[in-house]
Amino acid sequence: MKKTLITTLRNKKSSIEEYRQAADLLGTVLAIESDALFPKATVFVDTPLMHTQGTAFKYDPLLIPILRSGLCLLPPFMRFYPKASIGFIGVRRNEETANPELYYIKIPAFTPETPIFVLDPMIATGGSATLAIKKIKELGASERQITLISFITSPEGMTAFQKECPEVNVIIAQVDEGLNDKKWIMPGLGDFGDRYFGTVNPL
Repeated sequence: MKKTLITTLRNKKSSIEEYRQAADLLGTVLAIESDALFPKATVFVDTPLMHTQGTAFKYDPLLIPILRSGLCLLPPFMRFYPKASIGFIGVRRNEETANPELYYIKIPAFTPETPIFVLDPMIATGGSATLAIKKIKELGASERQITLISFITSPEGMTAFQKECPEVNVIIAQVDEGLNDKKWIMPGLGDFGDRYFGTVNPL
């Protein structure tokens, strides 16, 4: 399913409705995959017939989308983790230098046990994700409690990210061929945020 959804995201002929639906479904697939990293607790419940043992999430997570593209991953993860707290980190890429620039951060309190999901659909150079996680670590998080969730990454971006954040978990749907001279992922899918939000002629 991941490959068919990514194909829809790649296709420049996909309508905005098709694009958003594919992004939401792919986000749901990654949210389900994240379950494997989640600490579980044993619980007991009463069925209509008997008392039995079950499983529940041990801790509620913290979801942190990187603005603005990371917002697309928030709805599917909120459906999967309805008790999650939510923070935001705003990072923009300087189009001349391709370096990340922080412009906003608002993160609720968390504990050393809180699973933290950083949501960013595309990892090109790895700079934005690295900067975001650096800021989360400055607030007291350890790399081992953080998971980076993304649709597409370049090999260069993932190598750079893992060099800076070696203990952060990653869930990536697709590793693409590489970056072009403008630091765009190839074959990629264009500017994810512009296509998802319909920003054809930004003011």
